[in-house]
Amino acid sequence: MPEITILIGGRSFEVVCKDGEEPFLQSAAALLDVEAQTLTGSMGRIPESRMLLMAGLMLADKTASLEDQLAAAGRANEGGPLAHEITAEIAQLKGDLKATQTNLKTVKDALISNEKEATVTLEAKDKELADMLEVKEKELADTQVSLTDALEAMKRMVVALEEKGA
Repeated sequence: MPEITILIGGRSFEVVCKDGEEPFLQSAAALLDVEAQTLTGSMGRIPESRMLLMAGLMLADKTASLEDQLAAAGRANEGGPLAHEITAEIAQLKGDLKATQTNLKTVKDALISNEKEATVTLEAKDKELADMLEVKEKELADTQVSLTDALEAMKRMVVALEEKGA
């Protein structure tokens, strides 16, 4: 299965598709990118999952609108040329929407996986730091005991020296 890079809303995503579906996927990604660019142009930078969701919803809204137009056209001219054009466009949009949904799931799964990996790494680093802190605290306590013992020994030596010199 080929892996291709698509660009949506100024962000690149690695996606996998079946052999021969690359042009279709690129076309679907281009439609989604148009909607994403519209969003980022009006809203500025937004999280990629929200951008992809909103762009997918905008495409779904267009699909629903075209379906309504098709139904109206079908009633008006009983399956004339306009109805056939709209039917073909709806089929294309449905395919695009399905590809977008697949891409959204892939991106979501990747984000979840990255979050889990980061959490595991962070927990491991926290444990490592806690262990190091425990070792350093024990070393400090041992050093404090040694210094206290040395100070007591020096005090005894001073007392002994004073007794000899007195």
